[in-house]
Amino acid sequence: MSGRARLLAVDDEPGLLRTLRLTLTRHGLDVETAASGGEALRLVGQWHPDVILLDLGLPDLDGIEVVRHLRDRGSIVRIIVLSARGQDRDKVLALDLGADDYLTKPFSMDELLARIRVALRHLGPPSASSIQHFGDLTIDFARRQVWLADQEVRLSPIEWDLLKTLVAQEGRVLTHRTLLRQVWGDACTAEEHYLHVYIANLRKKIEADPRHPRHLVTEPGVGYRFRAG
Repeated sequence: MSGRARLLAVDDEPGLLRTLRLTLTRHGLDVETAASGGEALRLVGQWHPDVILLDLGLPDLDGIEVVRHLRDRGSIVRIIVLSARGQDRDKVLALDLGADDYLTKPFSMDELLARIRVALRHLGPPSASSIQHFGDLTIDFARRQVWLADQEVRLSPIEWDLLKTLVAQEGRVLTHRTLLRQVWGDACTAEEHYLHVYIANLRKKIEADPRHPRHLVTEPGVGYRFRAG
């Protein structure tokens, strides 16, 4: 058995599947492909990939149903959704159901490889240290303390919970609804203005330049992600 990471590419465009298999294999991944949702679910059960690249527009089960099936089964495979422009509502729904990230077609191979690296990084064991460094930003999770360039930053409880939630999923896009549910609870999942206000406040406190954030990155129409730098 190969020790390389396994990736399953699911799309109904044969040319794209050939390109993905060739390019990603050259970059050290074991790659399988599927042209339908049913075939993808079968391969997940048989081959156990680490990461799935999943197109939303499939000929049988659409990508949304594939995500739903996998998460209902308890699968922890990392899912990167591939979406066409104009599929924003489906993209957000897929993320709310448990997809980990998304790319909008057409995408660059460099960007895809970067997203795959982030997904694979989250498959490893968590860091034993409670202190993490992201450039000038330092976070001590055990003591609930934050520093920016050696100056301690005071966060409110909500700001801390929001930052902790984003950092725990570093590199992964979290939808507005997901963040509201995890930080404020199910009763507040429609209150996006809460989120925008607290993100703005957090940026003022932890970003060297809040107008051009390095860490708290907006995904327009979708949500936010924490970028290490």
